Amino acid sequence: MFWFKQGGILEKLGIFHRYSILRILNLLIPEVKDPKMITRDLVFDGVPVRLYWPKTSPAGNRKGIIFLHGGVALFASIRTSARICHSLAHGTDSVVMCVEFRLAPEHPYPVPVQDCLTAVIHFMKNAKEYGVDPNCIAIVGESSGGTFAAAICQELVTREDLPRVRAQVLIYPFLQAVDFDLPSYQQNQSVPPLFRKRGVKLGMTYLTGKTMNVDGVLKRAHVPPDLREKYQKWISADNIPEEFKARAYVPVEPAAFSEELYEQVKRGTETMFAPLLAEDDIIRQLPEAFILTCEYDFLRDDGLLYKKRLEDHGVPVTWYHVQDGFHGIMTMAGLKAIEYPSTQKCLQNVIQFLKGL
Repeated sequence: MFWFKQGGILEKLGIFHRYSILRILNLLIPEVKDPKMITRDLVFDGVPVRLYWPKTSPAGNRKGIIFLHGGVALFASIRTSARICHSLAHGTDSVVMCVEFRLAPEHPYPVPVQDCLTAVIHFMKNAKEYGVDPNCIAIVGESSGGTFAAAICQELVTREDLPRVRAQVLIYPFLQAVDFDLPSYQQNQSVPPLFRKRGVKLGMTYLTGKTMNVDGVLKRAHVPPDLREKYQKWISADNIPEEFKARAYVPVEPAAFSEELYEQVKRGTETMFAPLLAEDDIIRQLPEAFILTCEYDFLRDDGLLYKKRLEDHGVPVTWYHVQDGFHGIMTMAGLKAIEYPSTQKCLQNVIQFLKGL
C-alpha cells in the first residue's frame, strides 16, 4: 500500500501520523448526490451521526438500521460509507444511521466503540422521533464495524430500559485477539488488501494507541497459559469445519508466554474489543444474526467461530460465505470502476436479510 508506506515515512519525520494521509485520501471520495434520499447530520449525546431515509412516504414507522463502518478505528468515515448507507436505506426502505466516531491513535480503545454505543443508545431511546419502529432496529457493521456491532449487541442484552435489538449483521468481522494461527490466518496471511501482520498491527494500534512490534502477538506469546486454556473451548481450529482446513493449514504451538507483552495488550481480552470471548450467559441472549465471511480473508475463521457459538446457544444465524471473496469486498459497492463481481451479491444478501426482519 503505497500511501500507507509514505505515511509511515512522514510519521518518522514527525510531520503527522501515517493514518492522516489515508484520512486525507478519504476526502477525495465524491459525495453521493441522490435526489430520492433525505440526509441529516445530527449530534447524539456529543457523537456526530448522519441519518438517511428515502423521500417516499412510508405506511408507518420504518425499520432502523445502524451502520458502523470499518477502518480498524484508524481511518474511514461517514463519507466512505455513504454509498452503502444509501443502498441500505433504498433497498430496505429504512432509516439508516451512520456514526462518525472518534479515531485512534488519538483516541484509542475503547473510545471509538464507546462513541458508537452512545449514539446507538440515543437512537434506540428516541427511535420514534426519527420515524423508526423501536422494535425493529438492526445493527450492521463491516470489518472492525462488525466488531463494534457484536460488542454493542452484547452490551445491550442486559439493558431493560431499551428496546431489544432486532438483529446483528456482521460483515467479515474481527472478533478475537487470542489466536492468530487459525486456518484462515495461515492460509490468507499474504492475501491483499489486508495481510495478516498488517491487520494485527493496525488492531494493536487501535488497542494501545501506539505502533508496536507484533511478532510476539502473532506467535501468541501475549496470552497467559490460564487464559489460553479458558478460551480454547471457543477459539480453536477444532471448531472450524474440516473443509476450511484443506488449504495449507498446519497446527502451530504458541510461543512461550511473555509477561511484558501481555501487559502491553492485556485489554485485548475485553469483550468490547474481542466479542468472541463473551461468556455463554451473554451469547445465548443475543439477537438473530447475519454473518458474512470471505474465503480469502484472514478473518474468515473469526466469523465461523462466532457462528458456531451463536448456533450452539440457539441463536438463529443466517450465514453467507463468499467463495471468491476477500476482506473489504463490500466497501467497493457503488464504485463501478473497482467493484468486484461479488460486491453487489454481498450487498444484496445483506439487504434481503434486513428486508425479511
